[in-house]
Amino acid sequence: MTRRFGDRDTFAVEVGEVESPHLRTVDLWAAGTQLTTDDNSAYVPSLLAAMRSTAARVRQRHVPACPFPGRSPEDVFRLLEQDGTEFRERFWFLQWGEILDNVPRYAYLDGDLVLVFSFWRPTHPLPDDLGAIFVATIAPDEFVATVLAAADLLDVEPVR
Repeated sequence: MTRRFGDRDTFAVEVGEVESPHLRTVDLWAAGTQLTTDDNSAYVPSLLAAMRSTAARVRQRHVPACPFPGRSPEDVFRLLEQDGTEFRERFWFLQWGEILDNVPRYAYLDGDLVLVFSFWRPTHPLPDDLGAIFVATIAPDEFVATVLAAADLLDVEPVR
């Protein structure tokens, strides 16, 4: 049975079936779009550590402010993608392993937490999404609560 935490229109984590020792189905959603279209088999020990680390970072507001004030989130995404320096690495977000390696994603604080992402693989199952830039805005505390609730379930219901 799949359990959803959060809202797909902003940010959600869906914890699904146990697949094998240490693997579990986990789907991530933001801006009404499934991010885990290519791979939703998560290695739970690594995912748990990454989820808790991300939640702590957001709770402590250790997410940088908008790098280009006055620009739209779509413009911010484009500018970060074009930046070939370490500057853009400060905005990398949801470094949660292979389940998200199909989508570059950045985040910054602009009052709320702003998450911007785009699909890049030519094999993306939804051709209309390829190259589109998606924007999700969520209150930082709501994001933290969503991530920690999902992490707690993964901890309580370990993969066997």
